[in-house]
Amino acid sequence: MAEKVQKVGVKRESGYLYFIDKQGDVSRSVMARGGKKGGKTAKVAKVGLKKEKGYLYFIDKAGDIARAKMVSGGKKKKAAKKAVKKVAKKVVKKAAKKKVAKKGKKK
Repeated sequence: MAEKVQKVGVKRESGYLYFIDKQGDVSRSVMARGGKKGGKTAKVAKVGLKKEKGYLYFIDKAGDIARAKMVSGGKKKKAAKKAVKKVAKKVVKKAAKKKVAKKGKKK
């Protein structure tokens, strides 16, 4: 699913968000917690990676840069979900319209 692009070997510290910045280098910033805002970014490793369109770049568990192909076609999925919901609503309405037969009193 994901492929390694470049070995960097970044050692992570807790409390920081690691990402690939616009220049293609590995950067980190302090994560926002509670009412506190996040901190400024600092470069961890200079890589100079050239990003290709259609891929999501991230830092994997080993601290290397990896990429995965981005999924496209979100509108198609949303339209399909709406169609399924409409059909389900119609079925529920039909079931609600049917009345249970009243039983007559016995003498």
